[in-house]
Amino acid sequence: MTPEQFLEFARVLPEPLLLVSGEGQVLATNKPVADLLGLRRQQLQGKMLFELVTESTNDIVKYLQACSSSRAMVIGALTLRQNDEQTLICRSQGAVIQPWSPESSGLILLRLENRTLASSNFVLLNQKIDELAKEVQRRKQAEEALKKINQELEIRVDQRTMALQKTLKELQLTQTQLIQSEKMSSLGQMVAGIAHEINNPVSFIYGNLHHAHKYTQDLLKLLKIYQQIYSNPPSQVQDQIEEIDLDFLIQDITELFQSMKVGAERIQEIVKSLRNFSRLDEAEVKQVNIHEGIDSSLMILKHRLQARDEYPEITVIKKYSQLPNVTCYPGQLNQVFMNILANAIDALETSAINSQTTDNQKLTKNNLQIQIKTEVIDEKWIEISIADNGLGINEQVRSKVFDPFFTTKAVGKGTGLGLYISYQIIVEKHNGQLSCFSVLGKGAEFVIKIPISSG
Repeated sequence: MTPEQFLEFARVLPEPLLLVSGEGQVLATNKPVADLLGLRRQQLQGKMLFELVTESTNDIVKYLQACSSSRAMVIGALTLRQNDEQTLICRSQGAVIQPWSPESSGLILLRLENRTLASSNFVLLNQKIDELAKEVQRRKQAEEALKKINQELEIRVDQRTMALQKTLKELQLTQTQLIQSEKMSSLGQMVAGIAHEINNPVSFIYGNLHHAHKYTQDLLKLLKIYQQIYSNPPSQVQDQIEEIDLDFLIQDITELFQSMKVGAERIQEIVKSLRNFSRLDEAEVKQVNIHEGIDSSLMILKHRLQARDEYPEITVIKKYSQLPNVTCYPGQLNQVFMNILANAIDALETSAINSQTTDNQKLTKNNLQIQIKTEVIDEKWIEISIADNGLGINEQVRSKVFDPFFTTKAVGKGTGLGLYISYQIIVEKHNGQLSCFSVLGKGAEFVIKIPISSG
């Protein structure tokens, strides 16, 4: 940087600046330096730095050498001789602009600052720093307080969210239970209606079968008398006898009436089971035969117990004890039997599909069983056990089988409410107990315990 360039640069700066050579010659200054010394800039031109300060030449040379050889700014102190013979102690900061070399002397920029003013500024700076530190502390405290408030707010929001989620889940569960109850009510009405509509014509048919059979037997007796009297009928009659195979017809018609009677009785049994299952006229607590409810549920599920292409027949083993009539909600109890039996059938179907080719597994696959056992525990309680010999349930699943919306079935195959509703019916409606016992690979057992009398 030339002195001219320095002047152009330094002219706009308010700080006292000098440009000196490495030997100490003043090459250029700005107006603040001249004002500090009480001289004009032209008077400073060409002077040596030694002439302007009270420090020894040796000290000044050392300081300038330190500035020339350092890449950093070098701090020093210079005592200026002012024009009025007063001295002014200044703090200096020297930095080399053009490094010294044998070919060229270094150019050193000196920045001067009144020490008294610098000390005052330093005190002011310290005050500002203290104020800033306090402000930082205040802001830090405010941030901590805000952080604490935010944490408390987050906790409150989480608590509120959990409460809302719990309420929403309860509402969803209540809504689903209402839907299930409405479904069961609608199913009961439909089943009762169908049973009623079927029962009337079946009763008519069954009632007339006896008379039809009697009339037919009377006609056959009359025909037999005719055959005895007219042992050689005309050829036209003989041809008709051979065409209709009269001997076979006489033999088969009795079996035909017997078959129709069995079929009509079977329909009557189904109608009775449907009416027993729906229990529309028994919405309130009343005394019922528990076995009738179990049998009606089995009747409804009979089509699922029969052998199919992919599944063998499921055998139902009944071990019924002599039970007293139980005071209960019959329709709801039948719903429990239906849910547990349907789950047992599902488990056995899964077992049949997953069975491998080992002899033991083949034996299990070909002997799918549901065992239903009832017994009186004491004078106050009865127990109903429904067990299958399927794959069983692991402990993790078993601990959740009565939870709402929990299911291991594929989407669309189950709602996860059957066993939950069953649990509610047994425990809350009947003050009973519903338990699940299972060993993986050895089937599952559901045990229902209910009081004989609700009182």
